[in-house]
Order: sequence, then structure tokens, then C-alpha cells
Amino acid sequence: MFAARDPRVLIGIDPEGGWGERDLLRLMADKCGVSADPACVSGQDVIDPERTLAALDAFADRIGAVAQRGASVLFGTGHPHRLLGFYAALADVMSAAGCTVLTPVQGRCVDITTRFGLRTYNLDYVRGVALMREPDAFRSGCETGVHTHSPLPVRTVLAAAAESGGPLPELVIGDHGWVCGAGQLGFEAIGLADTDDPALFVGEAEGSVSVVVPLDDAVRSDYYLPLTRYVLNRACLSQ
Repeated sequence: MFAARDPRVLIGIDPEGGWGERDLLRLMADKCGVSADPACVSGQDVIDPERTLAALDAFADRIGAVAQRGASVLFGTGHPHRLLGFYAALADVMSAAGCTVLTPVQGRCVDITTRFGLRTYNLDYVRGVALMREPDAFRSGCETGVHTHSPLPVRTVLAAAAESGGPLPELVIGDHGWVCGAGQLGFEAIGLADTDDPALFVGEAEGSVSVVVPLDDAVRSDYYLPLTRYVLNRACLSQ
């Protein structure tokens, strides 16, 4: 689907290269450790933990550098049920370190095309992390949200921040369309990605995304606690 330029899997990236299927397989094998054999079409994917650790080191180094300057940051997730706690812990610590965690246009409606048709969601922030909600479930501070790959939320946030003359993020941290959409617009973006989301890794290979950490993005939220501690220790931000 990515090789065919299906917008549902491009999630905000406009690739410069050709990126055929074999090119993508080689890239994902290099970045994640999955099989590069095009004949391998069933069974479980495997992510090399050494590649995850190397990417976490680079991820933490960028967070530490930005925190040291007290710069503005934006957090956003399309996986709020799984990854919200990971990002929220980083947002809390970076805010305590003097960073401005941006939360513009809370409550703004965003129309997103899904496999079920056009849906209107509301933008909300939980502990400084942006996510999308169903309109009938909208209640500020409630830790539920919808799963989305769309880059439209981050485009909406960044456009509104620019129009208002408010601060723009020096770094965008998140996943899915939050990273790809911001990176494509020229903002430095870092994030997490699973093996079924090649867009982020293509963005990293082409330079529009700074760092991508390969990991399973759909396990229990408490399983990410060791990663949180690792990143904060590496970034010298442990409290």
C-alpha cells in the first residue's frame, strides 16, 4: 500500500524516492530487524531489541538537548490507549525542566476520513499530550481517545499556532500522523513506530523525521514503563 502511495499509509509523508516494495522491505529490515525476504508473508514480525535501544538512545538525546534549552515542544498520539502514559511522563518532566508544552486550539473539530467514512473528532489534551476524541465522548481530562493515523490533527494544531502568533514547537514528539505530518512541514519530529507503519521510517531515511524508535505499539500501557525510565535516565531528566 505504501509502495502504491495509498494516502492511508503515507500518513502525512510525501516520499521523494521511488520506494518500491523491495526497497521498503530492505529499509524495514535495516531499521527494525524484520525479514527482508519478500516470500515471507505470514507469521509474527520480529523487532531487533538492539535496534530499539539504539533508536531510544537517539530519541533520548534529542529530548535531553531540547529540555536543556527549555524549548517549546508538542506531544501528540494516535495511540492514546497504549502510549499516552509514555508521552505524558515525558511531557511532565520536560515541563518541570522549563520547556513549554504546547496545547493550542483545545476542543477544535477535525474532520478525518476513516474506513467507516468521514468522522468529526475533537482535539483534546491529557497531561499535555494531544489526542482526538469522539464528539459525544468529549470531556476534558478524560483519558480516552480514538486511534488515528491521520496527519490532519497536527496540521490543524500547527496552522492555528502560526495564525495566532503563538510559539511553535522546536520539537514534535509522538507517533503516526503527528510525527509524519509535522516532519513533512519542516518541524523536527521524533517518535515511535511499529513494523506496519513504514511511513515514519521512510521519513527518517529521507530526513524529514529525525528519530524513529521501532517497537510494538499495541501492548499494555504499563509495558512501556521501562522505556520511559530508560529515556529519562539517558536524557538526564530522571526525577
